[in-house]
Amino acid sequence: MNQKEPIIEVTGLVKKFGHFIANDHLTFNVYRGEIFGFLGANGAGKTTTMKILTGLSKPTSGKVIVAEVDVSKYPEKVKRRIGYMSQHFSLYDDMTVKENFRFYGGIYGLGRKQIRERMRFYLKKLEMENFEDMLLKNIPLGWKQKLAFSVANLHNPDIIFLDEPTGGVDPITRRQFWEMIYEASDNGTTVFVTTHYMDEAEYCDRVSIMSEGKIEALDVPKALKEKYKAKNMNEVFIKIARNVE
Repeated sequence: MNQKEPIIEVTGLVKKFGHFIANDHLTFNVYRGEIFGFLGANGAGKTTTMKILTGLSKPTSGKVIVAEVDVSKYPEKVKRRIGYMSQHFSLYDDMTVKENFRFYGGIYGLGRKQIRERMRFYLKKLEMENFEDMLLKNIPLGWKQKLAFSVANLHNPDIIFLDEPTGGVDPITRRQFWEMIYEASDNGTTVFVTTHYMDEAEYCDRVSIMSEGKIEALDVPKALKEKYKAKNMNEVFIKIARNVE
């Protein structure tokens, strides 16, 4: 992780829906190659923030730079520099594995040869070469999630945004998924991840915790546990949610 090279720069971000303030003057950086955990209870404002960072929504005010692109001015440019995996499975169940790779590879602007080579690379890595012509709906959830991550990484993006990527999968698959995250980070890709599993917060380089539209804590997990006199990140999260320090 290179803390001298921010790849996401957020300054004074405000997002309003009428009189409701979803993001209340957020300011933070994320660094190249970092695994950045973005946590918060439902309604805390983290999903709104992620939509802005990925160019799906515009901020009401403030400045947001993602991969050297001003999100407010050039949202389509941002989308070409990132990979995204939603909390609701993001591939198409009625298409085969190969068809999904071809479809998303085309969206990312890759040529047929690139798509074929990258697909073979990931299927071999996942030991899923024999799944190429199988419909997604016939593949177990854990394998689907690993495929979705591979597709999000197909075009070697600067940043991969993962919105609760391990929801509903078994502990072994969760651990395998995090090994894929580590590998992407080691290769220089920044991983921005939201999760409800507080043990996963321990795997991140740094963690941000939101409450009521504001960032209430941001640091490495060890420092947060020391600050809040907590044994684990779950205790940290509970104390922040209850406004206890």
